[in-house]
Amino acid sequence: MKLRSSFASAVAGLLVAGATTAAAVEYPRVSPKATVTQVVGVTDVTINYCRPSVRGRAVWGGVVPFDKVWRTGANEATTITFGDEVTVGDTKLPAGTYGLFTVPGREEWTVVFNKGAKQWGAFNYNAADDVLRVKVKPQTASFTELMTFTFTGVGATSAEVALTWEKLRIAFTLKVDTVGKLLPQARAAVAEAKPDDLRTPLSAAIFCLDNNVNLDEAGTWIEKSLAIKETPVGIVAKARLLAAKGQKVEAIATAKRGIASARAADPNADTAWIETLIAEWAK
Repeated sequence: MKLRSSFASAVAGLLVAGATTAAAVEYPRVSPKATVTQVVGVTDVTINYCRPSVRGRAVWGGVVPFDKVWRTGANEATTITFGDEVTVGDTKLPAGTYGLFTVPGREEWTVVFNKGAKQWGAFNYNAADDVLRVKVKPQTASFTELMTFTFTGVGATSAEVALTWEKLRIAFTLKVDTVGKLLPQARAAVAEAKPDDLRTPLSAAIFCLDNNVNLDEAGTWIEKSLAIKETPVGIVAKARLLAAKGQKVEAIATAKRGIASARAADPNADTAWIETLIAEWAK
């Protein structure tokens, strides 16, 4: 025991001495760093974490105890950064970086967004700094050796953030106000557009059609674009507006005019997407 103790002390002394005389070398971590970023609508969401491996160990209730705050990874605490305000559950979270902690349970997990983003593990975790706690149900999943964060169901206004490790998956949904952010910008862009700019008002109108918002103003923008030049895309945008307002007979007739316009410009034009719209409106 004395020999082992002396050897350990000698090694520790050498390490300390080396640290003062040599440049630090960053060796590979057992749990490597990872970053995953997803744009949801126009909002960047980034997760920084370290990825522990199963390595044949009992993970849940073993490596990761139940009912205790977990760093949701290894090494430094996992963080999540929102480029804009997001909504999780019924709570709005301002743009910024949060510590993404969890409390694993056998039947239910708690996902915790905490102001303490910069810390090692969860040793300095302070519940008083919690911004939001969300309950989620764990799900059975295919085996995953390295803990992994992914974004699924990504759309213009929402996405699901999922964690998978070993044979378990947990997830929560976040929402972003893409329309609220972009609509004022679209209005400003249309107002500032040059007189011969048909693209800007048409793009703004198509955004509104895609999200089924602001249809009356979208109609004004479509007409502004068509007044500059009638294009197949502009004509079909008008057809979509008519359909959105329940005028499907007029929408079909207008869409057919869009097909004719496209083929007049290019006999080989792909109009299948317009024909798909017509078939949907004809039901």
